[in-house]
Amino acid sequence: MANAGERSARVERETRETRISLSLHVDGQGLAEVDTGIGFLDHMLTLFAHHGLFDLAVSCQGDLEVDEHHSAEDVMMCLGQALAQSLGDKAGIVRTAHSYVAMDEALARTVVDLSGRPFSVVQCSYHGSRVGQLSTDLIAHMLDVMATRAAMNLHVKVLAGDNDHHKVEAIFKSLARALDQATRLDPRRAGIPSTKGVL
Repeated sequence: MANAGERSARVERETRETRISLSLHVDGQGLAEVDTGIGFLDHMLTLFAHHGLFDLAVSCQGDLEVDEHHSAEDVMMCLGQALAQSLGDKAGIVRTAHSYVAMDEALARTVVDLSGRPFSVVQCSYHGSRVGQLSTDLIAHMLDVMATRAAMNLHVKVLAGDNDHHKVEAIFKSLARALDQATRLDPRRAGIPSTKGVL
């Protein structure tokens, strides 16, 4: 549930595979406390919070003895859900935005539309099967899960890059900056940013 008077939400998820507590404050300072048990995912979520100026706290206990899939998937599911809940009916937001972010030789473009319609397109190829403890074949799936729970259109394309770490970092930074812009309140708009009157 979103807290009254502020754009924030807390999500709890407990299954036989994961136990997650996640809180998100959209109008934050970029503060992060993240412990998913997956070092590289912690790094990505920390910089996501920092570059999006979101306050984010994540705690995840997952079945890492199996692999990282369930933990990574469920954390991103909770993040998308928290984003949707914190924005409520989305009255007054900018709604659509894009961001290009370079990370050394890598360049990523992310375009978001907080449209209420879940859809994702993620275009990136990797040289290796893992970055740290995270499988590279999970990256697109994680972003799709987040987009689905946030009910947003998400288009991500890595336009250049050789280093897999740099590519993924550019993705998460550009995602953060695009969402920072899209979630901002437009002082010129009093209502829902759609000709339908609802998102």
